[in-house]
Amino acid sequence: MFTKNHIKEYYKALLEKNSIYEGAFFVGVKTTGVFCRPTCPARKPKLENCEFFETAQEALLASYRPCKRCRPLSNPNQVSKTIQTLIDAVEENPEKRWKDYDFKKLSVDISTVRRQFKKRFGMTFVAYARARRMGIAMKQIRDGGTIIDAQLSTGYESGSGFRDAFSRIMGTAPSKKGQYNVLKAAWLDTPLGPMIAISNEEALYLLEFVDRRGLEREIERLRKRTNSVIIPGQTSTISSIVKELKLYFEGKLNQFKTPLFLLGSSFQKSVWEELIKIPMGETRSYSELANIMGRPTAFRAAANANGMNQLAIIIPCHRIINANGELGGYGGGLIRKQWLINHEKKLSK
Repeated sequence: MFTKNHIKEYYKALLEKNSIYEGAFFVGVKTTGVFCRPTCPARKPKLENCEFFETAQEALLASYRPCKRCRPLSNPNQVSKTIQTLIDAVEENPEKRWKDYDFKKLSVDISTVRRQFKKRFGMTFVAYARARRMGIAMKQIRDGGTIIDAQLSTGYESGSGFRDAFSRIMGTAPSKKGQYNVLKAAWLDTPLGPMIAISNEEALYLLEFVDRRGLEREIERLRKRTNSVIIPGQTSTISSIVKELKLYFEGKLNQFKTPLFLLGSSFQKSVWEELIKIPMGETRSYSELANIMGRPTAFRAAANANGMNQLAIIIPCHRIINANGELGGYGGGLIRKQWLINHEKKLSK
């Protein structure tokens, strides 16, 4: 999250088309729905219409599409014809889920695409396409609307396209809620990147970073197991977690009190309950966690349960590291995991 000084500095660089800032930030333009490089030749927007991002992926997840004039995904050099072909294909149909045969139709080698995208943008093509699709579906959530069609005028080319994207993320469109339970989803901005919260008025069901790998499957599993339709909106539970997360990131809170709904087996729930008991500022290994539970041979099962946690930060799976002291895995990414561990060590002093 940029400070006011950063925003002021970056906006000045944008007005001056300062090439020194290439790669330092991207700017999303709210009035056009595109994101640009600092040196974009297009007419400059007012500051209040700008949103700054550290990476292209963050801009994509916030629903912005690449500017056709400055081509921010070519930064700072021209990309290959193969990459540009795929970027153009995504823009033609951003809600599309890519399969192996789609690459064959374009006479593109999948391994080459993966390597080139990773080298150029720091993410795979699949991650790029997922971020673009997720950004479109999540914009309505971020804006807090309750009717999908209400936001189509903000840059989406077709109602059916947006509706399909929403359905693929949330499982079913709001108009089909009928006999389902209703859960509400909201977009949360945090210093570590955007998150999505899903809840009803009684408890929080899910809290995840929007760019978490497999988030769509996770939401689909939640929707099916609770027989729910998930629609954009706010609840008292979401308001509660927003306030608590703000305090947590400011270093003013070390225990969350928002009520939680744990969706899992009895063993998984017992693992998550033990995770919550790990003191802030401390870490445990999977083996230590299994021993605490009285199940010393169940460390692999404990690791699997850790990976199934749907409540990031609140159920602190980031406090579990490898026995050799290495970070191990984390659904939100190792950079976030290290940040959270360091942050909590400061809080515990």
